[in-house]
Amino acid sequence: MSARERLRWKVTDETPVQPALFDEPPEREIGTGEFRGLEFLHVRARTIINDVGANAAVPFRYTINAYRGCSHACNYCQAGNTPVLMADGTTKELKDVKVGDRLYGTVRVGHYRRFVTTEVLDHWSTVKAAYRVELEDGTKLIASGDHRFLTRRGWKHVTGAGSGHFCRPHLTLNNELLGTGHFATPPKADDDYRRGYLCGMILGDGHVGHYSYERPGRMRDDHYRFRLALTDLEALSRTREYLDADGVTTTEFLFQEAGERHARMRAIRTSARAAVVAIEGLIRYPSQPSDQWRKGFLAGIFDAEGSFSGSLRISNCDPEIIDVITSCLRQFRFRFVIEKRNTTNGMTCVRVVGGLREHLRFFHTVDPAITRKRTIDGIAIKSDAPLRVVSIEPLGIEIPMFDITTGTGDFIANGVVSHNCFARPTHEYLNLNSGEDFERVIVVKLNAVEKLRAELAPKRWRGDHIAMGTNTDPYQRAEGKYRLTRGIIEVLTEAGNPFSILTKGTLVLRDLELLAAAAERELVRVNFSIGTLDPDVWRLTEPGTPHPRKRVEALARLNAAGVPCGVLVAPVLPCLSDRREQLDEVVGACVDAGAVSITPVLLHLRPGVREHYLSSLAEHRPDLLERHHQLYRRAYAPATERDRLAQMVSDLVREHQGMRSSPPCPR
Repeated sequence: MSARERLRWKVTDETPVQPALFDEPPEREIGTGEFRGLEFLHVRARTIINDVGANAAVPFRYTINAYRGCSHACNYCQAGNTPVLMADGTTKELKDVKVGDRLYGTVRVGHYRRFVTTEVLDHWSTVKAAYRVELEDGTKLIASGDHRFLTRRGWKHVTGAGSGHFCRPHLTLNNELLGTGHFATPPKADDDYRRGYLCGMILGDGHVGHYSYERPGRMRDDHYRFRLALTDLEALSRTREYLDADGVTTTEFLFQEAGERHARMRAIRTSARAAVVAIEGLIRYPSQPSDQWRKGFLAGIFDAEGSFSGSLRISNCDPEIIDVITSCLRQFRFRFVIEKRNTTNGMTCVRVVGGLREHLRFFHTVDPAITRKRTIDGIAIKSDAPLRVVSIEPLGIEIPMFDITTGTGDFIANGVVSHNCFARPTHEYLNLNSGEDFERVIVVKLNAVEKLRAELAPKRWRGDHIAMGTNTDPYQRAEGKYRLTRGIIEVLTEAGNPFSILTKGTLVLRDLELLAAAAERELVRVNFSIGTLDPDVWRLTEPGTPHPRKRVEALARLNAAGVPCGVLVAPVLPCLSDRREQLDEVVGACVDAGAVSITPVLLHLRPGVREHYLSSLAEHRPDLLERHHQLYRRAYAPATERDRLAQMVSDLVREHQGMRSSPPCPR
């Protein structure tokens, strides 16, 4: 579904009539060139001057926003560490899942639900009160009360009631969820893991060695050979990469073309003495193998000699290799049986038992390279995993949560079947999400200039001050394409109507001549938002905005041209950009640029921003989460913190120029 189709509509008798805020359906345009990656929705707004109310805690009553959404993409990154089962058998954190990814969902076939691959159709974030659901096997699930999990008695919400308005099927301590239980942590590809993998792969399916023979009348010939031929390029590529990491260079070549009874094979090889000797060293069994080496060995021997088709087996003729396999399996508490084959070569099969739950634990614990050997398509969900609910605990906080839409309507989250049901936030008043949509889908009010001209008619308008940039930046990238802000400035100046602009965009310099003309009539005030000059903080929180030092340069040019231009040191981020030396750097630069006012604004987290900012902390600075939860029990930090910041900046301003902080814009 496109962004255009997701806009909120009024409905009468189940027939779409008009969008709630616009006069006609939006037209969609995909950005090209410098606007690549953006989607524009062209609308005709019913009104353009917005009344925020006489009691609003802001120094203005009326605003104009020609755009909704902001391509500056201030980085409130999504977070969500719930592992999701992907179609290649690996796991990925929910926050990292993208539209178009393939993963596992379920469908009912006969008496059972079965695993099938499906596609991610959408991905978004919201904030809700968090609950922790713990299962008998130790699986822990963090979800909102509205989320649904599949139990043996059907889909159930995390919370609910037996009667009244909140009546709905919900989890109780007697419920048992369907799935395989929590996923194992995948290994890290360190030196031990790589060498274990090479040992398992090369001993299982490769040829390596050296030999010598005497030639009459000549010196002895020494020959060194290594070759590995496989049909699965994933394992071949991993082996070559791991050898290369240890300084062993190999050559890849076509070993065998496909035939009626065999697949195409490629191979890697080397005949260099030093390379072969190095390989022989890499594949020796260590006297005291580490867990990482054991994981790598199991992955390598499975890629070389393993199979999975509902049963997981690894076969080999060498008793020593069988002993190493079983020793590694015991180390990780895998149950297995040894099956002797009636063959002359002594073929022995090690079969991992325990059903799909143990098979997935094996795949995730050791991480084989060959994805076709990890497929669980069509397997029924009838695991014996102990998934009875043992506790449902409210955490007492609201946290960022993520959800996806899939073709099957469900997905496998940390080993249990999870429904697509987190509530979707809105992109302001529109039915677009406040995460990626807010940054990528820009609603453009094409009639903003003509609508403003009509609304400023003397009989309708008293000439009140109008603020711009209070919701989305009027000088974001979209302004370079549509020039609506420029048209609005022209209309306001013609009407003699006072206005102010708050921006992070240096594109404001394009309209310097217009602003200077308005300033001559004392109609305009511009403020730059410059929260920090610290490059690390800027890259973390506002990577899509002009560099803050470029904003300082624009500030100087505006003031030099007679356009009064101040600074909001905003937002000041607790524990990130609120140190005295950081604020001193900002204040000093802005005083030197001629700022007519410098006013600090401590971060506030209103709904719709709170989730994104806290999710960014969860990903980048989890050590700061507790402090932020202490500060932001409400949207604003305590008054004592705001007063402390205001006093610090006021002192710094006096130190640099003796200048007092003043309000950011006239009322």
